[in-house]
Amino acid sequence: MTVTTPAAALDSRLDEAGNGESTLSPAVQHGDHGQQGDRGGNDQRQHQHQGHRGNNDPRHQGGKQRQQGQVRRDKRDVHGWVILDKPIGMTSTQAVAIAKRLFQAKRAGHAGTLDPLASGGLPIALGEATKTVPFVMDGRKRYRFTVAWGEERDTDDTEGRATFTSPNRPTADQIRALLPQFTGNIEQTPPQYSAIKIQGERAYDLARDGEVVPLVPRPVVIHELVLTEQPDSDHAVFEAECGKGTYVRALARDIGRLLGCYGHISALRRTLVGPFAEADMIPLEQLEALCDRAASGEGSLADALLPVETALDDIPALAVTRADAARLHRGQAVLLRGRDAPDCSGTVYVTVAGRLLALAEVGNGELIPKRVFNLTGLTASSARKESN
Repeated sequence: MTVTTPAAALDSRLDEAGNGESTLSPAVQHGDHGQQGDRGGNDQRQHQHQGHRGNNDPRHQGGKQRQQGQVRRDKRDVHGWVILDKPIGMTSTQAVAIAKRLFQAKRAGHAGTLDPLASGGLPIALGEATKTVPFVMDGRKRYRFTVAWGEERDTDDTEGRATFTSPNRPTADQIRALLPQFTGNIEQTPPQYSAIKIQGERAYDLARDGEVVPLVPRPVVIHELVLTEQPDSDHAVFEAECGKGTYVRALARDIGRLLGCYGHISALRRTLVGPFAEADMIPLEQLEALCDRAASGEGSLADALLPVETALDDIPALAVTRADAARLHRGQAVLLRGRDAPDCSGTVYVTVAGRLLALAEVGNGELIPKRVFNLTGLTASSARKESN
């Protein structure tokens, strides 16, 4: 088995999770780990719904409540992934704060922003799972979305104002004939209301101030784009599978322009993020109910967790002895010799006695640790591990 991720790429992805200024989610800015990443949603609305964090951020609200006499619960070590089926009307930052509170977790972040108007998979990393966020971020995303024809809007979704209108409506055949132009490696211009930085300013801040700034097209990959339904002449439903950095709103905008009828997103749902599909998602109501049962001793929040290593499905695993595990845990390299030497190079995740230990690089006859995991605390239940 050959690993395709070189050491430099691993270092870049891990640095991106910890230090990348342009991709940090609000969770990271408050001392947690995660990334903004995917562009399925609308970054400007994410900002507007949150308002000033001093007033509206759930963590600040919690602080106010504690001042009024609420007892602060002790935080604990929780490690794993919660794939929240985010409801419409909630920001990704609010969703992370809720999950963090329910689990009383010390650390939390997410692997790809979803706009408040969007629903679907929001992977939330707890504890040591935050170290694996870049691997989820680099994975494919799949969306189901509805385009409303006849209007292009400045935000490219329902919350904006109409900038262009048209009485034309496309047929299904016209739409399908156009889709190959938006499949494969394409150049895409981000929406004016996006988190792209222009000379240190977010594009959505400039757009909100009335400035129109030229945004440079960027290469993105659309693996699949299909028309699945046309419920009426004013709407069309699509499914798209795309790579990192793709804006679904821009996709709707550009399709509408080429069809000569204009269009904007009227509904958006994310159905796949990296290794996490709809079957892995848990609705917020179900997560809260599980929390209530766990508090009364009738269940465990571990049942809602997926193992940390779920995010590492695309790279090989390497089992080591306890003696070698001790060296790796101390940050020391391990020599790989003899019949037990792996037939691979590059990135691997290391296990000892079936338990995740580290992310490491295989090269020049050595196993070099890059990230070591400390999974002491609440982790995924054995049932979730086996089903995964």
